[in-house]
Amino acid sequence: MSVSIAGIGIHPFGRTDGVSGMQQGVIAVRAALRDAGLTWDDVDFAAGGSEAAGNPDTMVSALGLTGIPFINVKNGCATGGSALTIAAAAIESGQAEVAVAVGFDKHPRGAFNEDPARWGLPEWYGRTGMMLTTQFFAMKIQRYMHDHGISDAALAKVAVKAFENGALNENAWRRAPLSEAEVAGSRMINHPLTQYMYCSPGEGAVALVLRRTPEGASSREVKLASVAFRTRRFGSFEVFSPHLAAERVDGPTVDAALACFEAAGIEPGDVDLAQVQDTESGAEIMHMAETGLCAHGDQEKLIADGSTRIDGSLPINTDGGCLANGEPVGASGLRQVYENVLQLRGDAGPRQVPGSPKVAFTHVYGAPGVSACTLLTV
Repeated sequence: MSVSIAGIGIHPFGRTDGVSGMQQGVIAVRAALRDAGLTWDDVDFAAGGSEAAGNPDTMVSALGLTGIPFINVKNGCATGGSALTIAAAAIESGQAEVAVAVGFDKHPRGAFNEDPARWGLPEWYGRTGMMLTTQFFAMKIQRYMHDHGISDAALAKVAVKAFENGALNENAWRRAPLSEAEVAGSRMINHPLTQYMYCSPGEGAVALVLRRTPEGASSREVKLASVAFRTRRFGSFEVFSPHLAAERVDGPTVDAALACFEAAGIEPGDVDLAQVQDTESGAEIMHMAETGLCAHGDQEKLIADGSTRIDGSLPINTDGGCLANGEPVGASGLRQVYENVLQLRGDAGPRQVPGSPKVAFTHVYGAPGVSACTLLTV
């Protein structure tokens, strides 16, 4: 692709009383424009997403009434990745020279509580309790652990790493490190996942300024090598699936990751660091293999050896992931890209991956079975 990320902006994640999700989005956009050395008048196109905090296109009331096309996106946890896909496509197609992708949210406190009808599901599905995603992820990781020899200890270690990394991230919500015993011994939510193995709905915003890669781009211009988005196929087992098909097929994460690597001409083994969806500890473990970063079953040793830590051979979720940052749905996918831009610039401070990383990967996954992946290079 001939697209670069010229600017990044963030509003801290967590809980910010008195500031709406929309206002947080505006703050992130303005920060990204400052980072790029541009103004809103320079922007030709925008795409934005939010699950619960309003229509992003109405941000123009604060940013400026310039008449640009601004598309709203709503695609579950892959909302941010969808906005980025659309913004990048506008540049690739020649419709824009400069585009903004933004995601924000401000979720009510407590677990996500969805209406089955909104997802095309019958009422009985909600009555059984399956609209609670905690149950789905618990069932999925139970089966995965059985099939691939993953231990409960690995689940706890993933969370410990997340909170350690979050403690180094000034924009994270959960910044207190926890021991393996504290994670494993916290309240059981859905076996085998305890309270501190799950992320929480929250607040936050991220914006990216994209532009056509200029000649002689500076070291701060991180190239968007590829972006891919896929939905589920029949036979995959996904969030809000009302049945399990007799014949199983790979989920959208596998398809999106394959497409992303193929489009960039990059192999998974070339990746220096990755941010993957960690709605809970088990999700990080499963997605490590589904994205091709390792083989199924290899996660146990990689995690135990410290390979996925910041100073390891395959750093994963260096900013603390969803576990430490929480999940404002519209912003999560763009938060991952924000982190990877910092890492490739060498600007990640105390959580900087050593060795001047050159290739960074992101992955998001959400209901009802959607996934978006990116590859960034310098």
